[in-house]
Amino acid sequence: MAAVPGGRRSGPAAGARFFCTAGRGLEPFLMREVRSRLAATQVEYISGKVFFTTCSDLNMLKKLKSAERLFLLIKKQLPFNVSSVSKGKIFNEMQRLTNDDPESWLNAISIWKNLLELDAKKVKLSQKNANPLKRKVGENDIIAKKLKTAQMQEIQENKECQMEKQIEEETLEQGNFTTKRDKSQEELQNDVAEAVDTQKQNDLTFRVSCRCSGAIAKTFTAQEVGRVIGIALMKQFGWKADLRNPNLEIFIHLSDIYCVVGIPVFRVPLASRAYIKTAGLRSTIAWAMASLAEIKAGAVVLDPMCGLGTILLEAAKEWPDVYYMGADVSDSQLLGACDNLKAAGLKDKIELLKASVIECFVLAGPSCCCLAKITTGALKVVKRAASL
Repeated sequence: MAAVPGGRRSGPAAGARFFCTAGRGLEPFLMREVRSRLAATQVEYISGKVFFTTCSDLNMLKKLKSAERLFLLIKKQLPFNVSSVSKGKIFNEMQRLTNDDPESWLNAISIWKNLLELDAKKVKLSQKNANPLKRKVGENDIIAKKLKTAQMQEIQENKECQMEKQIEEETLEQGNFTTKRDKSQEELQNDVAEAVDTQKQNDLTFRVSCRCSGAIAKTFTAQEVGRVIGIALMKQFGWKADLRNPNLEIFIHLSDIYCVVGIPVFRVPLASRAYIKTAGLRSTIAWAMASLAEIKAGAVVLDPMCGLGTILLEAAKEWPDVYYMGADVSDSQLLGACDNLKAAGLKDKIELLKASVIECFVLAGPSCCCLAKITTGALKVVKRAASL
């Protein structure tokens, strides 16, 4: 299920079920992050994915640093058994992903739309508050509308007084007829609202993105799975397929361990940082390495092999009240790092030096927090050499 049960109109406030993809070995970092940053509950993981429930809005979800991509969960179930079953039977099992529980799909679509609408409202509100002149004009418009509404209400009250006199003269039979008419009008309004909602669902365009791994990848291609699921969705909900510019994307991953269906929350992966001009080390790994340093406010932080400065960028964005230094022996790497700092607006926060690793430790001293590439195993050797 995409959300805590509670009806089709349940929104993010009720707690929505999400999952993130993560690089191998980064799942523990992501689990800690969703708990601390999003106050997430029901956090669990399988290889390469972390599942959790949260009430956070899009603005908070965008702040995840150790995740590759974020999805709204529709379904998670056991894998398909492809060892001794014909292709036709497996295709029927795939179609049951949509046919057996359509309510979970509609719940997920409703939550997805609510998230986008809430985000659009917040953006509009922030733009409105940013311009006080526009806000003042808007307030004047509101006052004028209120005055007009008050005048209309007065006219309406006069009309109602006249109508009451006429109603008192009507017979009991006419009163019963009016009651029936009101009920029929109410039913008609409900039918119209339902028809409008159905029309919106039918106007939805979509595409299916598939990933197959393990035994099922040897039996089916991603295109075959996407075609089967796409046809089932068109028949079940009346959606229209659009491979180029759809309103909605459906993501499916079939493996030997699980079957997962979700909706990408953002078109651009979370790992694609807008503030990094030239990528060096993977941004999610850089953030995880910086988090291991347990950086405190007011500290002095050194990356003695900074390269393009990715670790320093991630650290400076997350922990701004710190003095950062980066060093490298390569001129080309330092030029690239300088360009990245300018693009991120952090040139005044991070100082770059051309120096060897040993020179860095001699200059910085023992109290400096180091962001060296801890996976290489070279840090101990460097420290020993610097102490000699």
